[in-house]
Amino acid sequence: MEKQNAITHVILTGGVGSRLWPLSRKSRPKQYLEIFDGKSLFEMTVERNSHLADKVMVVGNVDNHHLSEKVMNKTNTQYTNVVEATPRNTAAAIAFAAFASNPDDILIITPSDHIIDGMIDYNIAIENAVSKARDGFIVTFGVIPTKPETGYGYIEAKGDNVISFREKPNETTAKEFMARGNFLWNSGMFCFKAVVLLDELKKFQPEVYEKSKKTWESNKKGFLDFELSMEIPSISIDYAVMEHSKKIKVVPASFSWSDLGSFEAVYEYLLSSDHPIDEYGNMVIGCEKHTTFLGLKNTIFVYTDTANLILQKEKSQDVKDIYSSLEKQNSVLLN
Repeated sequence: MEKQNAITHVILTGGVGSRLWPLSRKSRPKQYLEIFDGKSLFEMTVERNSHLADKVMVVGNVDNHHLSEKVMNKTNTQYTNVVEATPRNTAAAIAFAAFASNPDDILIITPSDHIIDGMIDYNIAIENAVSKARDGFIVTFGVIPTKPETGYGYIEAKGDNVISFREKPNETTAKEFMARGNFLWNSGMFCFKAVVLLDELKKFQPEVYEKSKKTWESNKKGFLDFELSMEIPSISIDYAVMEHSKKIKVVPASFSWSDLGSFEAVYEYLLSSDHPIDEYGNMVIGCEKHTTFLGLKNTIFVYTDTANLILQKEKSQDVKDIYSSLEKQNSVLLN
């Protein structure tokens, strides 16, 4: 018999990891790359939350659901499968998860491509969030920042109350956020009762609510209809609900967290895992061949069978421009 008021871990698997090209491709986005001691970020996400939830749900898409299935089989995890016909941003993806749940089920929403260390602190944060969700709040996780990062959005907080959400800042603003001391990195993780999230979505974005509901109700074994999906406005959960609702709480979390959204972030993580670099900070990713860097510092050489990338670590955010350029050319190198 299915448990009522269950805790469900919902894994969002959208995104192609454009800043990690050429490692990350449309056919194998970054969350499925087994470059972390033989495991992928997706697999690590499943394992990290396996003891915290009663059920697991994967919200994927037609291009990657077979990759998710391989990981779920590898980890012997039973799960509910929701397969989007086309990406409609996080408001719709999270709405589908809520519609697929019992109203009072508590959902822990996590992306599939983040790396987290410090499991004691992580478990405490999840327990804290679940407690607040039981009281009818929509909880977001704010990571206590360790540096003035320009690649993340921020949450301005006072205790567990959210004052404002901020876009990715420039370096000057990021330093100001750090100095003020009450700004947290926006982790993109959430916790709430399904019914509470849907009520707030209906209030603030009725069109997203109604069209997501219609799309979900016509699903065939978790697979969603393309034409109905295309009618759903594409909007993030932050814009749709978080920035408007009076039911938002934040859990300030001290676990180590990164969305590995750039090669600089991957570099820092691999470095902490004893991945080799030379005396000038140069690193090779994806290749065991002997490689020598001459006259270069803090350079990353990324090797794949069909494309290589050589970049200064500090230019990591610009990789998305290369991806965009290849996309305009309809290049096979993105596949």
